[in-house]
Amino acid sequence: MLIFKHLLTPFYRCQLCGVDSQQQHSLCGDCWQQLPWLKNHVQRQERQIQVACHYDYPIDRIIQKFKYEQQLHFQDLLAGSLIALRLPKVQAIVPMPISHERLAQRGYNQALVIAKIVARHLNIPIWQPVSRHDLHAQKGLSRLERMQNIQSQFQIKPQLKLRYRRVLIIDDVVTTGSSINALSLQLEQLGCQKIYAACIASAEH
Repeated sequence: MLIFKHLLTPFYRCQLCGVDSQQQHSLCGDCWQQLPWLKNHVQRQERQIQVACHYDYPIDRIIQKFKYEQQLHFQDLLAGSLIALRLPKVQAIVPMPISHERLAQRGYNQALVIAKIVARHLNIPIWQPVSRHDLHAQKGLSRLERMQNIQSQFQIKPQLKLRYRRVLIIDDVVTTGSSINALSLQLEQLGCQKIYAACIASAEH
């Protein structure tokens, strides 16, 4: 009977090595342990951001495939890297918004796809109170002008009814932290008192 039951259990291979069976968020135990883990905070623009991994192989390639090549089967792995962190207790998750132009090109917001899995795990809602417009050309601008340009992308949506005080921003990769900072400023205007941020990977800036 036990043998028969074992035969009925589907064998899903690790999404990285393709040899061993899946144990942790679509990966086998070895591949999961060998991810370029950071599991620490990085500071960007005077904000503390929780980061799961260094932006190194294979996580960099996985994010690129997920983001630009519609390989959405990596969503469980990427969300799992965030779930592996000691995430703060918050009332809602705010996925990093993308512009309508990017959404039309890509077909989905990668941060929202990840955020939905994390929100289900934490049993809290997704909150999207801020929209994002396309970025104007940055070439030839000073550092201050670049930051102002990024901040002007983010705008509070009109006629908001729901408000939360403790929120967690989720994004895929943090480099300079400009986008997280700009989004945080808008959330502060909405009355958010505690704004945390978590990213899958941190790249050098």
